[in-house]
Amino acid sequence: MQIGIFSVGDVTADPTTGRTPTEHERIKATVAIAEKAEEVGLDVFATGEHHNPPFVSSNPTATLAYIGAKTERLLLSTATTLITTTDPVLIAEDYAKIQHLTDGRVDLMMGRGNTGPVYPWFGKDIRQGINLAVENYALLHRLWREDVVDWQGRFRTPLQGYTATPRPLDGVPPFVWHGSIRSPEIAEQAAYYGDGFFHNHIFWPASHTQQMVDLYRRRWAHHGHGPADTAIVGLGGQFFMRRNSQDAVREFRPYFDNAPVYGHGPSLEDFTAQTPLTVGSPQQVLERTLSFRDYVGDYQRQLFLVDHAGLPLKTVLEQLDLLGEILPAMRAGFAEGRPAHVPDAPTHASLVAAAGGAHDTTVHAVDDVTGQVRDAEPVSA
Repeated sequence: MQIGIFSVGDVTADPTTGRTPTEHERIKATVAIAEKAEEVGLDVFATGEHHNPPFVSSNPTATLAYIGAKTERLLLSTATTLITTTDPVLIAEDYAKIQHLTDGRVDLMMGRGNTGPVYPWFGKDIRQGINLAVENYALLHRLWREDVVDWQGRFRTPLQGYTATPRPLDGVPPFVWHGSIRSPEIAEQAAYYGDGFFHNHIFWPASHTQQMVDLYRRRWAHHGHGPADTAIVGLGGQFFMRRNSQDAVREFRPYFDNAPVYGHGPSLEDFTAQTPLTVGSPQQVLERTLSFRDYVGDYQRQLFLVDHAGLPLKTVLEQLDLLGEILPAMRAGFAEGRPAHVPDAPTHASLVAAAGGAHDTTVHAVDDVTGQVRDAEPVSA
């Protein structure tokens, strides 16, 4: 079971002070949060991708590469990579490069994005969101698995004899999750390819999450990848905790009430009753999180959103310290009663082992005159 955090990179005013961090402060805070995640023993840090204010999470590859250089163990991911508005050729190159730079400590989550104006900024039509997600991922899947690709589709120029470089590390592409809140087509896409399915699990009731995960599991089995309970599932979630639950509620309430997404809507009490948001003591967060298995079954990845709605960096780091304290109990709770045949979360090492071991897939250039592969020139001392 992988446990970690994700950030959407929002630049939001702190409602208790009225101060809004600068973009520079928010970007640096993202790095500090990732470093803290590794320090307290978490497995994963993921960053979103947004190209509009008030977010600083554009170009997630730069962020992940920088964090990768400052960490040693942390698995780096996205939440999400926009497969609709980002060219799959660029995704293939960028994430294979990060794979090499981090020695395999990277995977990524594909998503459509739900900000309408962003689509035309990249020459796309949001009404084609699902079709773009399906076609672009089909191309990306080939680019990582075939040395030379000929391709033609609806939404980008054709490819003739194209080789994406660098090739995936050890001949194994990064593992892919497909993230969705409400689109059954994306659950189907994840199941078809035998990829992971990640449900955001923040704004919707448990019954909705259960339906989406159940659909993915059924389709996973239908496509011949194994029993439904061996499908690779990830969940989002969010919490705010203090040692005393009343302190947690009192401190978090102004942030909740003014949050850009759900502020000025349902009360904090109603929202925590109807969604997975947990505001309370560490024990309450632990128990609520472990209860997610009651409606999705045993799963592989749990990520929490902890740094949104204007929460200051100091508070976020305190939240991670508290999460670190209950992490051993959370791991033990997830492991209890877990059937032996339910797989662990994929890692680069496990994917390499499943592929029969590492192998170099470097594609060497062909001499335009002789048609022969050029031998590498020896490097002089």
